[in-house]
Amino acid sequence: MPIYAYRCDECGFAKDVLQKVSDPQLTDCPSCGKSSFKKQVTAAGFQLKGTGWYVTDFRGGSGGTSAPATTAESPAAAPAPTLAPASE
Repeated sequence: MPIYAYRCDECGFAKDVLQKVSDPQLTDCPSCGKSSFKKQVTAAGFQLKGTGWYVTDFRGGSGGTSAPATTAESPAAAPAPTLAPASE
């Protein structure tokens, strides 16, 4: 479940709330009781780093081993395919 940051426009009370995505947005401030409690826009709390994972990493019942990482070649670095002349 994501953590949402809320702040009251009236009294300035701020709180982080653990909510489901499907839960309704909170509107009543727990501090002053007014309906000016609004969700704030915040930065993501995680970073994606590394080579990632593949759908094949968790297949097979080998128990904890992952597929070896592969490096993708850019199309410019790959050799051009050779075409055979058309036979008549």
